[in-house]
Amino acid sequence: MFNIFSSKPKNYENLDGAAFRTMYQSAPKAELLDVRTAGEFASGSIKGARNLDVTSSQFQQALKTMDKDKEYFVFCRSGNRSGSACDIMGKEGFKAYNLAGGINAWPKQ
Repeated sequence: MFNIFSSKPKNYENLDGAAFRTMYQSAPKAELLDVRTAGEFASGSIKGARNLDVTSSQFQQALKTMDKDKEYFVFCRSGNRSGSACDIMGKEGFKAYNLAGGINAWPKQ
């Protein structure tokens, strides 16, 4: 009747490290987003990533200026904040992919 236990479909994809890297490198219009804090970003990130802290008040504002024709590959430390960021972005009409497992899931080679 009310099916309160069903999960809503995600408006983004969770990808393991290998798939995330492959899709990012092959996407013609892709942007890599690190949604951790500025301090976390400064301590090391994936080469080419742009920092956009999902917990900051500027996150929603920044979305208004971003290109919806691009694909966004989003990561954080563990995959939780980036999953939240992808959910927000998906609701705003962006194509987003979450690095499941976070930055440590990014292939080292």
